Amino acid sequence: QVQLVESGGGLVQAGGSLRLSCAASGRIFSSYPMGWFRQAPGKERDIVAAITWSGESTYYADSVKGRFTISRDNAKNTLYLQMNSLKPEDTAVYYCARDRRRHSILVVSAAEYDYWGQGTQVTVSS
Repeated sequence: QVQLVESGGGLVQAGGSLRLSCAASGRIFSSYPMGWFRQAPGKERDIVAAITWSGESTYYADSVKGRFTISRDNAKNTLYLQMNSLKPEDTAVYYCARDRRRHSILVVSAAEYDYWGQGTQVTVSS
């Protein structure tokens, strides 16, 4: 059974920090690029950050560049998203997801990701 389980969300004041984690089933994780997405009420699910299987390359949405950091620990089958200098507009449900292909290209479309976690709520108060 394939599982991705997010944790670490919560309520934080603007300017604060949170660290999201995504625990993955073994065989589905270490060979694939991974991504973090977020979805606010009434909006589409958008890419936040992505990382290659090795961790050597990363992608960030313009809105989070310089504030968020994606990383992974393949030995622990865990994906992370460190979020600093949080803003009220970062409020959303955050999802981790696995790219459907084993490759070295970072893709930003949600349609290219096949396994998803259940999501974790991040709320940033002003």
